[in-house]
Amino acid sequence: MHYYENILALIGRTPLVKLHRMTRGIKATVLAKMENLNPGFSVKDRIGVSMIEAAEREGKLKPGGTIVEATSGNTGIGLALAAAVKGYKCIFVMTDKASVEKSRYLKALGADVVITPVSAKPGTPDHYVSTAQRIAKETPNSFYPDQYSHPANPEAHYRTTGPEIWEQTEG
Repeated sequence: MHYYENILALIGRTPLVKLHRMTRGIKATVLAKMENLNPGFSVKDRIGVSMIEAAEREGKLKPGGTIVEATSGNTGIGLALAAAVKGYKCIFVMTDKASVEKSRYLKALGADVVITPVSAKPGTPDHYVSTAQRIAKETPNSFYPDQYSHPANPEAHYRTTGPEIWEQTEG
């Protein structure tokens, strides 16, 4: 019998597809990595797992902890997917411009979603990033990944996406 231990084992190893129209009339090969085939339907699944695993290793995220993040949706989905498997709670802060579908998807994965006005200026208390930072400070045993500056975000691609492309293109 062959099966995967959990859905996180399905992240990565996405196929490459040749884009013919882009190269019509020129001698080039352009390939697209089909990251939409990850379980959360985006490249952000990789960084969600990467940031959570880094926080676990560093002792910043402990069992029963809560992940609090500002997101427009896809990073939140990547984090929520991994959090659901690993048993963490999630609170995501989004603007009212974010799609209802992404908010519903996050809730379906067990996350709480806080909506802030898109009109809130960066640095003001109502801005979605400021709100997420405040909630993280107010929530015991919480972890604020800060996707915009977390080193595990690009590191995920260095460790996984890059080597996959190298292998798939045979160098």
